Amino acid sequence: QVQLVESGGGLVQAGGSLRLSCAASGSTVRLIHMGWYRQPPGNERESVAVITNDGSTYYADSVKGRFTLSRDNAKNTMFLQMNNLKPADTGKYYCTALYAAGPDQYSYWGQGTQVTVSS
Repeated sequence: QVQLVESGGGLVQAGGSLRLSCAASGSTVRLIHMGWYRQPPGNERESVAVITNDGSTYYADSVKGRFTLSRDNAKNTMFLQMNNLKPADTGKYYCTALYAAGPDQYSYWGQGTQVTVSS
């Protein structure tokens, strides 16, 4: 079992910055990838950014150049630095992680943290 706890959300004006954190605990071996999803009000959950076990990062087109994903392997913590925030970035942000255990893969989700960007 893996537990993911997000923090760092809040209310910010357009153009501002926030840094989200996701701390993983439990059986954190054989990580495949971690990432962030967000769910804007009234919309479906969408991928924001992913970081693989080898450190490669992938971003949604809407956040490229503004968001930066990083990971502290020693602390099993992932960070999402969000700069130049826009009202369209408003939503609940969820941390997710995919782990392998033998031949099986397990996906975990955090409870989410709210990000609200005012115009």
